[in-house]
Amino acid sequence: MGERRQSWVDGFGYELKTLQDLMESRGTEAIQQLNAEFGGLQELAHGLKTNLTDGLSGDEADLRSRRELYGSNMIPAKEPKSFLELVWEALHDFTLIVLVVAAVISLILGLVVEKDKSTSWIDGFAILMAVVVVVLVTAFNDYSKELQFQSLQKQIKQNHTFAVIRNGQIIRINVTDLVVGDVISFSYGDAMPADGILIQGNDVRVDESSMTGENDYIRKGPTRDVVMLSSTQVMEGSGKMLVCAVGVNSQAGIIFTLINKGGRVEKENGRDKETPGSDSLSMSGENDLTKRRASAAAAKEQETMSQEKSVLQNKLTKLAVQIGYGGTIAAVLSTIVLLLRFCIETYVIEGKGWESHHASEILDSFIVGVTVLVVAIPEGLPLAVTIALAYSVKKMMTDHNLVRHLHACETMGNATAICSDKTGTLTTNRMTVVQSYLGKTNYGHDIKQHMLGGHLLRVLCDGIAVNSGYSSRIMIPDNPDELPKQAGNKTECALLQFCDSLGEEHEQIREKHTEDTFTKVFTFNAIRKSMTTVIPHGNGYRVFTKGASEVVLGKCSYIIGAEDQLYPLPKQEQRHIVGTVIETMASQGLRTLCLAYKDVPHDAIESDDNWDDEHWVTSDLTCVGIVGIEDPVRDEVPEAISKVQNAGVTVRMVTGDNINTAQAIATKCGILTSNDDKDFAVMSGKEFNKRVRGRDGVVNQDLMDAVWPGLRVLARSSPEDKHTLVTGIIKSEQNKHREVVAVTGDGTNDGPALKVADVGFAMGIAGTDVAKEASDIVLTDDNFASIVKAVMWGRNVYDSIAKFIQFQLTVNVVAVTLVFISACTIKELPLTPIQMLWVNLIMDSLASLALATEPPTEDLLTRKPYGRTKPLISRTMFRNIAMHSIFQLTVVFVLVFAGADLFDIDTAIGRDDEHEEPTQHFTIVFNTFVLMQIFNEINSRKVHGERNVFKGIPNNPFFMVIFVATLALQILIVEYGSYAFSTHPLEPEQWLWCVFFGMSSLVWGQIVTTVPKHPMPQLGKTDKDDEGNQVDSGIRDARILWMRGLWRLQAQIRVVHAFRSAIESQHTPKGSLRKPSDLMYPSHLHLKLRDAEAMEEGIQESSADVTASKSASVSNESCQSNEPLVQPRVQSEKVVSQRVNSLATETAL
Repeated sequence: MGERRQSWVDGFGYELKTLQDLMESRGTEAIQQLNAEFGGLQELAHGLKTNLTDGLSGDEADLRSRRELYGSNMIPAKEPKSFLELVWEALHDFTLIVLVVAAVISLILGLVVEKDKSTSWIDGFAILMAVVVVVLVTAFNDYSKELQFQSLQKQIKQNHTFAVIRNGQIIRINVTDLVVGDVISFSYGDAMPADGILIQGNDVRVDESSMTGENDYIRKGPTRDVVMLSSTQVMEGSGKMLVCAVGVNSQAGIIFTLINKGGRVEKENGRDKETPGSDSLSMSGENDLTKRRASAAAAKEQETMSQEKSVLQNKLTKLAVQIGYGGTIAAVLSTIVLLLRFCIETYVIEGKGWESHHASEILDSFIVGVTVLVVAIPEGLPLAVTIALAYSVKKMMTDHNLVRHLHACETMGNATAICSDKTGTLTTNRMTVVQSYLGKTNYGHDIKQHMLGGHLLRVLCDGIAVNSGYSSRIMIPDNPDELPKQAGNKTECALLQFCDSLGEEHEQIREKHTEDTFTKVFTFNAIRKSMTTVIPHGNGYRVFTKGASEVVLGKCSYIIGAEDQLYPLPKQEQRHIVGTVIETMASQGLRTLCLAYKDVPHDAIESDDNWDDEHWVTSDLTCVGIVGIEDPVRDEVPEAISKVQNAGVTVRMVTGDNINTAQAIATKCGILTSNDDKDFAVMSGKEFNKRVRGRDGVVNQDLMDAVWPGLRVLARSSPEDKHTLVTGIIKSEQNKHREVVAVTGDGTNDGPALKVADVGFAMGIAGTDVAKEASDIVLTDDNFASIVKAVMWGRNVYDSIAKFIQFQLTVNVVAVTLVFISACTIKELPLTPIQMLWVNLIMDSLASLALATEPPTEDLLTRKPYGRTKPLISRTMFRNIAMHSIFQLTVVFVLVFAGADLFDIDTAIGRDDEHEEPTQHFTIVFNTFVLMQIFNEINSRKVHGERNVFKGIPNNPFFMVIFVATLALQILIVEYGSYAFSTHPLEPEQWLWCVFFGMSSLVWGQIVTTVPKHPMPQLGKTDKDDEGNQVDSGIRDARILWMRGLWRLQAQIRVVHAFRSAIESQHTPKGSLRKPSDLMYPSHLHLKLRDAEAMEEGIQESSADVTASKSASVSNESCQSNEPLVQPRVQSEKVVSQRVNSLATETAL
């Protein structure tokens, strides 16, 4: 044994640095260091004053002393930027810098060069003040966004709990309450909350890619690797861990602190403050591991940030670039026209020479150009998006949607498809065993202990209690009138409750068989679809297995009878059980599980490596029985599914359950209707892969396009199947606007599908930490109805942005056109730079706040989704923008060129001295222009052609306040703006005319609504294949129909040959040759109904008629016998033959 590193500090045996050094080791090196320097795991626990079995006592004084010495389990978030920092960043905007420079030059020229110095400085000063206002508003909104993000992260952390053992009891506490010395219980799908040493593990595999960059899962065990790191994810297995480092002192904490603080690490307990170059932190050459972990974490963070762009953000980026190009062209042309006009008039027509005040004229031309650019560039778009998202995210929390990524909120509004789990999402996840097949006898709710043999009862209850996660348990309810509480996996809870109802307490059984006595555990995952636990028993071992009924039943060689006798279980008997027990339960919507066991003599185990051979461990089992578990459909789900279907969203169920169970539940929910073609609407995972993969085993997009549109239920599917389906739908170009897919998931292996989906929903109650980490939104109630709320809020965000764009583009077009034409025709500009900046403020900050805070309504669910590629500016919006722009330009130009005569006032056109007092003429033009925008803001509240533009205004107090405030500010600017805003007070009659022109926008809006929108252009209307070639939709539809016809024919032929080979095999002597017709279908000889799954997929999916015929033919009596079912198969073969002939004729036609 090496040098012991125990040194008592504050009553504990180890310093913080000593534990950190241990956490930096890996593999056998860590085991050697643990034994040599700490004396083993027991000595380490002794030094930390904890118990490996019962954990800490939970005494507050003890917990407080541990936090003071070892730190608390919190990693301080990156400090948000201060308001002044955001102000400084806003000042870096190029257009604002140009404005500031121009304003400063204008101010200097006005104070030094201009003759009338009393007023010439006002323009430059006013522009500077406008820039200050814009900068402050931008910084304030960015600061609000930072606070919103911090609040969101805080909510996510507050909802993260973990199972910990204290006082011998497993309880769940917030991860921030964990301390060094705690014993935590982890299982499949958990994200580790701290660093520690593995105490006991069952088939544990961990994904450490977030820390090391290694993609392979790392196996953990007492002889392999005992170090568990925070932020890593448990992909398989379960176990216990002793916490040795938390918070900023964990390996993840050190890395995140370095990333957040730029290299300086400050230990939370204040004992060490070290830089990366210090020896104690070991970021020098002697600790390359931490460097690699930091690089891996930084790379993962960068990858996450690069994937944050959503559907709407992509559309906004494209639109903003297009508007920016147009604004730049208009700004440059305006500047060139003003400069040419000035130079021609001054130096050519008037023949003057250069004078010092000409510099001010030239500068004014540049200021006008830059101002046009400021007005044209839609910098208000990001602000509108931020406000809409922040408002929606806050409100969505009350609808049980915890939004982890802001972009997911608006993306959900574009969703065209939802791939949903069944358990817990569509159903209540309150599971109960309602039917059972035990001792070769069917039982219902009325099963009692005395009905079962002693041996059968013992292996049944022992198998249920032991072969389940020990975090799953049944607890006494707070109210005696309530049902018992189910904690942990709900399926296992149903089994545990069934065990208790038979008079065998599962907790007492577990006390006899603690987890540390287990010999081997194969935990459940979506690939093996079963769980197996091996425990010592007598002079040998006992193996318990439970899982998908067809899978486990296929591994059984015996079955327990009514009097505890053992009967052989040949494949033929297995098929009987599948047809009369499993399928009967599944057709009633029950989840079926098979329970089995076997005894292994001690001398049959040559070495411990035998237990790693899962096939050997789980073969030749004895079937204990089959249970049917009821999980009722949530009352609100059928209505919720009906709503999203009416909204144009297709709902698909993707589940690992039996195909009959899935079909029954889908029918109850309304996902599957009588109009759906069952041959394509319902598939198993195996059949799905056959149809979408080519001969090379690679997914073919053309084959996928023929399958997914009609698919509604995918049963017995793996997470890979879900990933394949989601990816195929997203890549498909069959829909001209492309599909936007949302996915729900709760398991660890759902992570890839959740990540590839446009919006990933994780279950807040039943979901694993891995699923939550991969998701965009967490459903805190695991309810599908909450997804409907997310759709509604997402569409509301999308519409809010569309409203703002409709309003802003109208102002852009009118303002830029007015300035450009005025520059070409008259010397003076009707709108001064400071006035345009005020208009810009109305467009951006105030309008975005008013239009982006509209509450959602049920009307949002009455229209179809936009899809991925549909243009952001629809035909209706284009019509509204164009027609309102024409109307406003007409009114403004009439006022510019004829307003002086209409109102009998002095004209502002052709004045010799530009520094004269502002005129009423251009003040009326400015006032009318602004009032038309303010009233057009009401029109912009509707983007789908609705006539009642006032509907819902009382529900939006922001809009009313901003509308009134904008009006009040406009009155103040007109009446008291004077030189600063180039305004002159108006007479009451002039005000009435201005208001009349402004309100006429509302009347014009009603006229615009009657104009047909179909002649209007629609941007981005293309229909291309993967190579960018134009595709004729008629040809594509015909190709898909042809492929579907071929598949039907192939499926029916496969069933015929499956029946034929099964029948003939009973009469063909071993070793004899088969008929040539059999050899023509070698791929189908495999389908000889050798197992239950072949029967289920070959018959149930391919031919509903065959299923009906077989079910009608098989009685309960025949199930108990071993006579072959020849007659029903012959009848079924005739039925199938008739259908094949019919389909062949139909396909040929």
